[in-house]
Amino acid sequence: MTSFRGSVHKPQAPTPGWLPPIQAVGTERPWVWLAAAWQDMMAAPAISFAYGALAVISSVVLVVGLAMLDMEYLLLPLGAGFMLLGPLFAVGLYETSRLLELGEQPTFGKVAAAYRRNGVQIAGIGLVLMLAMLAWIRVAFLLFALFFSGEPPALDQLVDRIFFSAETIPFLLTGTVFGGIIASAVFSIAVVSVPMLLDRDTDVFTAMATSIAVVRRNIRPMIGWGFLIALFMSAGMVTAFLGLALALPVIGHASWHCYRDLVGRGR
Repeated sequence: MTSFRGSVHKPQAPTPGWLPPIQAVGTERPWVWLAAAWQDMMAAPAISFAYGALAVISSVVLVVGLAMLDMEYLLLPLGAGFMLLGPLFAVGLYETSRLLELGEQPTFGKVAAAYRRNGVQIAGIGLVLMLAMLAWIRVAFLLFALFFSGEPPALDQLVDRIFFSAETIPFLLTGTVFGGIIASAVFSIAVVSVPMLLDRDTDVFTAMATSIAVVRRNIRPMIGWGFLIALFMSAGMVTAFLGLALALPVIGHASWHCYRDLVGRGR
């Protein structure tokens, strides 16, 4: 049973005995998760938009800080890295949706306390995501050094040099390939693992294995869900980060409903 009405599942897919049952769903389900996320936002707007505002403020501070340090070339890799760490930042949004599902009224105090529930294991998945981000930053450094002769473009030249210069087409293609590999791996291990660690007394390895099983059993819906996450977050960033005020809480709440829809009760 899921956390929203109208859930329709295909026959349950077989999973290893030590994992919880995995539900197989249709390709339309991501839109259901987004609709449920909007309902959660309207039920707890203060918490949802506080998270969104924090994302906007943090992004602006990061951009200003990088500009002051003449490290503007890190804007793109750090923007992609933010998506890698997104599941960890959204724990409070998962907790908000969980409380609403239980018929409780979320408060800032309850949401803040969520990070202490199964805290060691949540910290464990956080370490994994951080290592993935550091790996991506290292790859980005190497690509910049390779394609820009060790001299990354300045902020006023960044967009023109990277997106509108024929000489950087190999850079974009190579960065897309490596970034896509890292992002796909992180998505596979994190798409339901962080909500699962918040919801259940389980360990990080079981949660990651469950997440991978979810992706394997629902390839097409997960491709669509990953595309929607990238689309929403990218749109939030290209609007001078203002769009993150809406994109982050929507994706956060929807990710909880994704977990509840795909991971059945049991082991």
